[in-house]
Amino acid sequence: MFVKSNGSLLPLFIPLTHSDKRLHSMFGVISTVVTKLLWNEKMVDWIPILKSLTGILAIVNPLFAVPIFVGLTVRQSPLEQQRTAKVTGVSVWVVLILAALIGELSLNLLGIRIDSFRVAGGILLLLMGITMLHAQPSGSRRKPEEIKEAEAKDNIGVVPLAIPIMAGPGAISLVILDYQQMVHWTGQVGICVNITIVSVLVWLTFSAAKRIANFLGTTGINIITRLMGLLLAALAVELIATGMTKLFPGLA
Repeated sequence: MFVKSNGSLLPLFIPLTHSDKRLHSMFGVISTVVTKLLWNEKMVDWIPILKSLTGILAIVNPLFAVPIFVGLTVRQSPLEQQRTAKVTGVSVWVVLILAALIGELSLNLLGIRIDSFRVAGGILLLLMGITMLHAQPSGSRRKPEEIKEAEAKDNIGVVPLAIPIMAGPGAISLVILDYQQMVHWTGQVGICVNITIVSVLVWLTFSAAKRIANFLGTTGINIITRLMGLLLAALAVELIATGMTKLFPGLA
């Protein structure tokens, strides 16, 4: 097809060269494969992956740690606060990825059944969820003496912000259980993507910690924390029920 411009005919579509056609064909094949991979229900079950994302986000809950971050970084310059936020996000990612990849192996070496760990982890998550329903910090995530010790340290992004406040025992337990229940490698990749998403959210939340604290206030943060606690408690009950039915088949 041609269009008239300044008395001359110009092609409306620029013809593709042979190399362009090959490149276009290659991208077409890649997009088709990726689409089938992502949306093939037999290969990817999205419900457990989305449930895992909700659970990890609920237990890490970077909004609840905003006041802690602001208090610990009050003497830092804005540039240092940004660096601390980045270090915290990266540290959370490293800890949870390692837990996902080698967590089940560590349990096997210790002779711990995954179903026993599921019940224990569910109880821990339930206790943390109940605590969050009261908008109180969980004892497994931080201790007052750890916070006081951290105030005297230069680098607080790893300890105590990442460990144990963000990536504490509850988060580690949940990641191990979620990763283990994925039967296909695409589901395991999905768990790693979830960890990456939550870690980036930790980084972004702490980068804007002062603005978030001023905008939401204590009441807003407590409301969000209570909602996260309710989701976490429901997830914990499901983990306990699944573990108990596996350990004691007669209960099913």
